[in-house]
Amino acid sequence: MLRILALAAALALAAQGDSTAPLTVSAAISLTEVLEEIAKEYRAAGGGPVVFNFGGSNTLARQIIHGAPVDVFISADSAQMRVVENGGMIVPGTIVPLLGNQLAVVVRKDRAGDVASVAALAAPSVRRVAIGDPEAVPAGVYAKQYLERAGLWQTLQPKLVPAGSVRGALTAVENRAADAAIVYVTDARASRDVRVVTVVTGPDAPLIVYPAAVVGSSRRRDRAMLFLKFLQTPRARAIFEQHGFQPLASGR
Repeated sequence: MLRILALAAALALAAQGDSTAPLTVSAAISLTEVLEEIAKEYRAAGGGPVVFNFGGSNTLARQIIHGAPVDVFISADSAQMRVVENGGMIVPGTIVPLLGNQLAVVVRKDRAGDVASVAALAAPSVRRVAIGDPEAVPAGVYAKQYLERAGLWQTLQPKLVPAGSVRGALTAVENRAADAAIVYVTDARASRDVRVVTVVTGPDAPLIVYPAAVVGSSRRRDRAMLFLKFLQTPRARAIFEQHGFQPLASGR
């Protein structure tokens, strides 16, 4: 409780000092709904305005490397965070393993129950399977890792339709451009048009971690640090859990 009160006091002081300049957060597109909800709680707790730049983590990383004005970066995998860190664009010591997630196979809700597992994607009735670009988009990278470990990559590769983001893969199913997709569990929960066929679990399942950090070029580092701390509070953790994420970090 004392830590929460101290954070609230710090947020209030930060807002008084820079209340008109919004904090810019570049975040993986799979975090869209949950971060927008958390931003409302942040402001209610005394924090200042926050604006989001949602997109594929690989795209966001390139933007930061090329000088985009960003205060906080939240990636869907550690690889894209390392890209930014290796480019000298992360404040040392600020990287936090914020969240975990899981992969799921989804189909449209009105599709017949001909897909009951990941292996069932190999059936002739499934012609196209959307995933994030496995060479760049974290969700696609995770999907490829899993399919290779499960011995399904070569079989499914001719059917795979790469998308520029995990939400692009989800949209392909919603629009009937693909018969199924491998996306995050949390994406499925955000859609009214798809249902989860199966959640990827077991020893072959990839370890999905969303790291967050303060960007070195930020002109509002103090506020960026406070926002990063807020993402680790019990209230923020509860919201993440409500959206299906697995909070990993706890603010000190």
